[in-house]
Amino acid sequence: MPDLRPRKRYLLTLFGVFLLVVIASAIRPWHPSDWFLENALVVPAIAVLIFTRNKLPLSKLSYTLIFAFLCLHELGAHYTYSEVPYDAWFESLFGTTLNGLLGLERNHFDRLVHFLSGLFLAYPIRELVLRIGGMKGFWGYFLPLDVTMSTSMLYELIEWGAAVAFGGDLGVAYLGTQGDVWDAQKDMALATLGGIIAILIIFGINWQSQRDFAREWADSLRVKNHQPLGEDELARRLAG
Repeated sequence: MPDLRPRKRYLLTLFGVFLLVVIASAIRPWHPSDWFLENALVVPAIAVLIFTRNKLPLSKLSYTLIFAFLCLHELGAHYTYSEVPYDAWFESLFGTTLNGLLGLERNHFDRLVHFLSGLFLAYPIRELVLRIGGMKGFWGYFLPLDVTMSTSMLYELIEWGAAVAFGGDLGVAYLGTQGDVWDAQKDMALATLGGIIAILIIFGINWQSQRDFAREWADSLRVKNHQPLGEDELARRLAG
């Protein structure tokens, strides 16, 4: 039986460091109401990770990726995503602004985090698909990407609902469109791009290292259930 103590210590370390990050983020946030709103989903997410750590354990890599994403989220929560002063930080180091160097006009921290949400979370989602759904081959790559994309869409709907519900400056700060009417679509596209890159990396590693890769991929695309479905299955039920 493997010794689980190193894994437990590692997870406790991640949790302890994240608590410090949350505390630092909570110290004089630029917009306190937005900070609370940004963390409304973080609390249940952490609770789920804690209560499922034994029955549904993820790899240390997955927990690390989730940790990194949540730390970036706390940075955005502290300043408000559209006001993270990365330009000022970059200018203090290099004497010029990043936006000026790249020809950008808006604050793009939210775009970065949406991209990283796909890049960092696609692998943990893949672990869930493999562990719970038992998916293999093609479906072990397509479904994690699909869930990554749909999760990004759901978050955009949550942002929209919260902005409508709270309105005013808080709704505008939380939505963070910065005047871009295509903000939600661009955020989802970036999350999708990040997810595609992550899945392609996983695909490439498995292609090179997994001996039965081709057989498993081909088998995943074969029809396993030849029983009639749809109207034929409904007619059978009604007849029975």
